[in-house]
Amino acid sequence: MMEKSAKIYVAGHRGMVGSAICRELERQGYYNIITRTHKELDLKRQDAVEEFFNTEKPEYVFLAAAKVGGIVANESALADFMFDNMMLEMNVIHSAWKNGCKKLEFLGSSCIYPRMAPQPMTESCLLTGELEKTNEAYALAKISGLKYCEFLNRQYGTDYISVMPTNLYGPNDNYHPTHSHVLPALIRRFHEAKIEEKASVTCWGDGSPLREFLYVDDLANLCVFLMNNYSGNETVNAGTGKELTIKDLTKLVAKVIGYNGKIEWDTSKPNGTPRKLLDVSKATALGWTFKTELEDGIRLSYQDFLNNPMRAER
Repeated sequence: MMEKSAKIYVAGHRGMVGSAICRELERQGYYNIITRTHKELDLKRQDAVEEFFNTEKPEYVFLAAAKVGGIVANESALADFMFDNMMLEMNVIHSAWKNGCKKLEFLGSSCIYPRMAPQPMTESCLLTGELEKTNEAYALAKISGLKYCEFLNRQYGTDYISVMPTNLYGPNDNYHPTHSHVLPALIRRFHEAKIEEKASVTCWGDGSPLREFLYVDDLANLCVFLMNNYSGNETVNAGTGKELTIKDLTKLVAKVIGYNGKIEWDTSKPNGTPRKLLDVSKATALGWTFKTELEDGIRLSYQDFLNNPMRAER
């Protein structure tokens, strides 16, 4: 268990996940949290990361820093996504090990699992099939980070763990018109349609794909829980175990935002993977379950969108 006074480094504290972990740590009474902005510490620079760890000597590390983006960004900058993510995670994990860090938690992504993995996806299906081509570079980098943690455990007896979240949403999300994920994109689109009094909103595909969504503060709660209660080489899935169609999701977002126009579907556009659901029985067996139901989470996210005009603009 982490002492309340333990020195905890949260890498990527300005991102959606990192900021949620900082909020959760503070909520639970941890007060010795250290952070660095990208300007203060470029995690891709090995010398800078080594110097930081050598000076600060954090006891615990939450590695939530990553270069992320949607399908368009992933496909157009494959090499950048692979290089940036490989460099920053290897530098942090390696420096943590060299400086005697007690425990490190690596944050991955469910895109590490095979494209055609049996549903719901268990932790053991890792590396049993081909990856989704659109984010292969990102997935390979994340798998490497996860495996490096496992190999350090096996070779040097470290206690480094990893967690793999499903689709996340919540405070500090990215609401960019083209670079955001499905839920924040829908929040923005329905909000604008309501303001502009549009008669209808057109969404991609036919609305049939099934997706799972986890509120980011619930993930942060699991991250701290695992740091205190889990050790092992295999990753832990983070999700709700519940899924809904994109069609039902759009209706829910429209309801929360108060948009009463028509929702139409452009079936000439792709649907994406038919189903992506994580098996969360491992986290459940450890004693953790999610708290925030989807409609409540969307309401909280919409408030975040409205309260942060700068984020809504980008």
